[in-house]
Amino acid sequence: MQKTGSNHVGSVMARNIGRMTALMLVATFTAPFAAYYVASGAAVSALEAQLQRSLVLTNRAIATEVERFRYLPLVIGEDARIRALAENERSSAVLDAANLYLQTVVRQAGAAELYVLDNRGVTLAASNFATAESFIGHDYSFRPYFQDAIRNGEGRYYAIGVTTKKPGYFLSSRIDIPGHQPIVVVVKADLQPLEVTWEAAGVQTAIADRWGIVFLSGNPDWKYRPLAPLSREAAERVAAERTYDGTDLAEAKPILPAGVVPPINAADMPALRVDGEGQQLLAKFSAIEPDSWIVLAATSTEDIAKLAGFWALAALIAGLVATGALYFLHQRALLIRMRLRQGEILELKVAERTQDLAREIDMRRRTEDELRRAQEGLIHSEKMAALGRMSTAIVHEVSQPLAALEATLATAGVLAEKDEAAKVGERLLDARALVKRMQRTVKHLKTFGRKGASELEAVDIDTVIRNAIDLAAPRAKALGVVPTVEAQGPAPVITAVGVKLEQVMLNLLLNALDAVEGRPAPSVIVQRTAEAGQVNVTVIDNGTGIAPEHRDRVTEPFFTTKLTGEGLGLGLSIATAIVREYGGEITFAEAPGGGTIATMSMPIDKRSAHPLEAAQ
Repeated sequence: MQKTGSNHVGSVMARNIGRMTALMLVATFTAPFAAYYVASGAAVSALEAQLQRSLVLTNRAIATEVERFRYLPLVIGEDARIRALAENERSSAVLDAANLYLQTVVRQAGAAELYVLDNRGVTLAASNFATAESFIGHDYSFRPYFQDAIRNGEGRYYAIGVTTKKPGYFLSSRIDIPGHQPIVVVVKADLQPLEVTWEAAGVQTAIADRWGIVFLSGNPDWKYRPLAPLSREAAERVAAERTYDGTDLAEAKPILPAGVVPPINAADMPALRVDGEGQQLLAKFSAIEPDSWIVLAATSTEDIAKLAGFWALAALIAGLVATGALYFLHQRALLIRMRLRQGEILELKVAERTQDLAREIDMRRRTEDELRRAQEGLIHSEKMAALGRMSTAIVHEVSQPLAALEATLATAGVLAEKDEAAKVGERLLDARALVKRMQRTVKHLKTFGRKGASELEAVDIDTVIRNAIDLAAPRAKALGVVPTVEAQGPAPVITAVGVKLEQVMLNLLLNALDAVEGRPAPSVIVQRTAEAGQVNVTVIDNGTGIAPEHRDRVTEPFFTTKLTGEGLGLGLSIATAIVREYGGEITFAEAPGGGTIATMSMPIDKRSAHPLEAAQ
């Protein structure tokens, strides 16, 4: 009776889990669509916020650039040399003085051009008077900035210059002089440097005039194109004012899709979808007064689909995992119910079968225990193997400084016997420096293979060479070798970790010294050259060289040709990994006449390059 009740409970549990599994399957195939929709909305909102920030920065940059020159015409109009142009009779001396003054102001203020118009719009004096594109004598009365200045006292207008064919922002002020006709002072500001900044940014930015014609843009494909089709009035006004003289606006394709008009209250309007060079863009707008300019900021929506697809896939995977877990529970419940039923039948019919089942369960448990113990043993063995690899690396990298430390302390002992205390102190300082270097080496070996373990710094490559030669000096002296350094030009600077590069350089030097041991007239030369943005440090020895069949394997871990047990085959492997981490490479070649050429190539840090090299 008790077992029958348990069997019933198992059946109910299995049915419930089955229903949950079916519901989970429905949710699994529904969730990706919801996740895609939510992720798309979140990504679009993030892009809109980014575009809004870009618009704020762009508006501030434009306002700052305009404010630099807004009061310049009024200030220039107070100068006596400029006011003298209002006289009816203007001598050549008056005109020359005004021209030279305007030329000087342009050079100091950074404006594109400065010029003065009479009350009819004819240029009297200009900063470019001495050039072939001089404004003097030209009639600019058709320009709105002249008409607004005569009528309202000041004017502003962006257009392509009809004389220079160069675009600029014109700011004008009327100068009233008692007893004389007024004159108009105009400054032309070059806003095109803003385009360079926008082109380097990740957001495509453009500015359109009040008619919707783009005249500044970080995207060259947008320049001198209307946002929407031009009205008849706009086309006539632009043609009459010769705003974009030399451009064919009639053939220009609108930037916005058909039927889409640039929003007037741009800050409150949602972003628009814009086609740009085969990709879909998300665009927002803002307005700049008093010129009624429209600022457009757009960015690619390509990553939105990728991000939404990622979250949809993640939701699908999570749903499948959850469904799989429920299915497993369902199968487990069915198995439990089946076992309960089988147990009831077996208990009633075959008593001995119960013992067999008990033995089978016991055997299964023992097997699982053995498998678990074997798995734990494999994990422990892997840990011990990793510890062994680290220990061999530490021994390899510390052995050379220990040898130098032993030689230094031995020298200190000899000097102590001779009562040369000062020199003993120097040797002890050298010993202490070697101990510190071993500590740094151990620290770097602990973090070897793990990026970000040490902070990058600007490293003088010549300093690295000197330090490595100092470390290898005891070994070189014992062999009767004096390494020669040949450096061309100023010392390049690279971005790396200095101590790690010293490890690399020391390893190359020690390999060269080992190669020349026992050779007649042993020689080790270190050459440093720089070309094409790279610094090359070459170690040349006249030793036995590397066999051709070994040349491609010398950087493999644990590969060594030394038969005395001195090398573990890790030095060049570690050195190659360090150099590659900083974007460099180590290569080996055969030296003329025998020996080996080992070259370490590293990219030069352009930000810290030598001034002469930067100029070239």
